[in-house]
Amino acid sequence: MAANQSSWAQLRQQARAQETQTESLFHTYSQYAAQSDLPPKPSEDEQRTEEQLNDILEKRSTLLTQLSRLLDSDPQPSALKSTNLSRHREILTQHRTELSRLKSSISHARDRANLLSTVRSDIASYRNTETAEADYMLDERARLDRSHNVADSVLSQAYAVNENFGLQRESLTSIQRRITGAAAQVPGINGLMQRIGSKKRRDGVILGSFIAVCFLVLLWFW
Repeated sequence: MAANQSSWAQLRQQARAQETQTESLFHTYSQYAAQSDLPPKPSEDEQRTEEQLNDILEKRSTLLTQLSRLLDSDPQPSALKSTNLSRHREILTQHRTELSRLKSSISHARDRANLLSTVRSDIASYRNTETAEADYMLDERARLDRSHNVADSVLSQAYAVNENFGLQRESLTSIQRRITGAAAQVPGINGLMQRIGSKKRRDGVILGSFIAVCFLVLLWFW
């Protein structure tokens, strides 16, 4: 009987110590659920804390089984022992539920952080794309502006050349008018010009006739 009491006291002391250790591990593990920038995958510390919680919960379950056997083997079990054992079982159930809740919270926090990271990445990529497109459009506009400037320069030169031709044409026309006017004022110049023109026409007719005769003779002897 005394040995039974001693074993019960030792096991209960271990159960209380393990419950305290579980609370400490929960305090550490719950901090991961409160983080807003969780990495995509659990860190080594997070995995180690979760493994420690699972291990200690299994140890507590085994310890409560031992307590239950001691209570069943006691010929005169007390109501206080039954109450203590029920309380330890209740705390173990609460801790299992709390571990499941924290796991779910951490998973949701991680998914949310990854989603926000993905959204930020998409936004950054979209902004980079918009910036690249804007830079491309600005470059295209600069090239078009340079092309327009070159075209304007060529057109200006063409207009200047055309204007120069017009001035030269006006100058030649003016010179021709003056020559014609001067020739009209010189006595006999018009008659001389007409005789020169008539001679040129006569020479042209003679030359044309000679070429035609030569061509006919060539055809005849061919």
